[in-house]
Amino acid sequence: MSLYYRVSATLIDIEAELRRIGHWESQRPPEQALRSEQPFAVDTLSFSQWLQFIFIPRMRFLAEQKQSLPGACNISPMAEEFYRGQNLPVAELLAALRHIDSLLSNGGDAPTR
Repeated sequence: MSLYYRVSATLIDIEAELRRIGHWESQRPPEQALRSEQPFAVDTLSFSQWLQFIFIPRMRFLAEQKQSLPGACNISPMAEEFYRGQNLPVAELLAALRHIDSLLSNGGDAPTR
């Protein structure tokens, strides 16, 4: 199975988990909020918004176009920090984020979930 396919499948899992926990929004933030230059757009978006409106669309585009994917990814620690103490069922979301971290950081050598 190609790395592009595995990344795309994991992005679907991330979206499904965001929807399941109620952190998927129907309204897009203002364009200026999406132009943040801060890591994870911490100055303008919540982490869930960053996943939905920046990370997922960008990674989908790269995978669909079979363009170069990032050579390293380490978003699961940010997710763990963001969701800490929120009393939400995020275990599967965190697992999917760890999986995409592994896929991108290991060049596709991550085990399938």
